[in-house]
Amino acid sequence: MTGNTYHRAPDTLGEAPPGCPVQHKWSPLDDDYLTDPYPIASRLRDEHPVFYAERLDHVVVTKMDDIETVFLNPDVFASTNVQDPIYPLADEAAAILGADDFDPIAVMSNRPEPDHGRIRVYTRQGFSNRRLKSLEDYMRDRATVLLDQMIERGSPAEYVRALAFPLPAEIVFRFIGFPPEDDAMIKSWCSNRKAFSWGEPTPAEQVAIAEGMLDYWRYCRDFVAQRRDERADDFCSELLDAHEADPDPSNGTGISYREVESVVYGISFAGHDPVTALLCNTLLCLLPRRDQWDALVADPSLAAAAVDETLRYESSQISWRRITTQPTTLGGVELPAGTRLLLNFAAANHEPDLFDAPETFDVHRANANRHISFGKGIHHCLGSGLARMEARIALELLSQRLPSLRLADGQHLDYFPNITFRGPDALELEWDET
Repeated sequence: MTGNTYHRAPDTLGEAPPGCPVQHKWSPLDDDYLTDPYPIASRLRDEHPVFYAERLDHVVVTKMDDIETVFLNPDVFASTNVQDPIYPLADEAAAILGADDFDPIAVMSNRPEPDHGRIRVYTRQGFSNRRLKSLEDYMRDRATVLLDQMIERGSPAEYVRALAFPLPAEIVFRFIGFPPEDDAMIKSWCSNRKAFSWGEPTPAEQVAIAEGMLDYWRYCRDFVAQRRDERADDFCSELLDAHEADPDPSNGTGISYREVESVVYGISFAGHDPVTALLCNTLLCLLPRRDQWDALVADPSLAAAAVDETLRYESSQISWRRITTQPTTLGGVELPAGTRLLLNFAAANHEPDLFDAPETFDVHRANANRHISFGKGIHHCLGSGLARMEARIALELLSQRLPSLRLADGQHLDYFPNITFRGPDALELEWDET
C-alpha cells in the first residue's frame, strides 16, 4: 500500500480467494447500478451471498447476518481501509499527497482498537445530547431561512442548491467552529472526496482532488492552531481542552495534537455530503407516494420514522468497507488475511427475511430502524443522531410549509459515480403558489 496513514492506495489489484465465487463483469460503478442498485444487489445476494467482484478487487458481502458479523468482530475485520482509494493512484497525485506537511493520521472510521476507543471517548463527548440540543435550534432557524429563500424565489426550485447542500455543510462547519466566511472555500475542497476514496477518477481528476485535499489539510492545521490560542464554544476547542488535560496517548487515555488536527480534517466531509443525499432521498421516497406524504403533512411526528425508512429503502450510504487481519471464514467462504471486503447495504437493507415487502416504502414500518446504514458496533456512525435530526427537521418544515410539494415532471436524476454514497446531484421540486 502507498500513501500516508490516512489515505493508503493499493499498489496493484489482487485476485479472488481460492474457492470464492467470482463475478467477472459486475461493478458498483456500472451505470445501471448507479441508477438503481437495489434490484441488482438483491439478485447478486440471492445468487451468492459472498462473492469476489473481479473489477473491484473486493469480496462482496450481501447478507445482514454476515455484515453484522463483520462489524462486531473488528479484530478480524479491520476498518483501516475505509478511507483508502479503491484503485492505485497516479504518480502525479501520489506526489502531491507526498508533501512533507500532508500528514493526517487515522483517527476514527479508519483507526483500529485500542486507539479508536481512546479517541472516540473525546469525539463522542462532542456529539453529546447537550451539544446536539444546542444545535437543534440553530439547525431549525437556518433551515427556515433557506426554505424562506427557496419559497420567495418561487416554484420550481432546485433543492440541492437551495437547502440540501448548504444546510448540512453549514451545520457541521459551525459544529467544528469554522467561520461562516470560509464556507464556500471549504465546500470546494471537500466536494470531490467521493471520487478520490470511493470512485475511479482519471489521473487528471486525481491531481485536482489531491491539490484540494492538501489545501484543506493545511487549512485545518492553521484553524486548529488558531483555536489553540483562542478558544470558543465549539467541537475543536473541546478537543483541544481534552488534549491539554491529557496530551500523551501512550498512557492509554489521552489525545495527541495531531489527532485533534486529523479529527477536524476527517469529520467535515462525513458530516455533510452524506446528509445532503439523505435530505434528497427522503423526498424521492415520499413525494411520489402521495398517501405517505399526505400522512406526514397530517402528522409531522412521522418525520423521524420516514427518515429511518428512507435509510433502509433508499439509503444515502449503500456500502462500506473492511479488510481481514487474519485468515477467517465468512458465509462459508475462506478468506486470507488482507482480503478487502465491500459490505453491500443495498442488498442487506432489502433482505426479505428481515423486512416484509422490502421493495415497498412504508413510513409505518415497525422495524425500519433495523437497517444497517449507519454501521454497527464500535464504529457505528458517530454523527447518526445529527444526520437524523437534520433530515427530520427538514421534513417537518417542508411538509408544513409546502404541503403541495412534488417532484418536477420529466427530470433525469444523475448520481455521482462512487461505490458508497448515493444521492442525486440535483433535485427539481414544484409546489402550488398562493
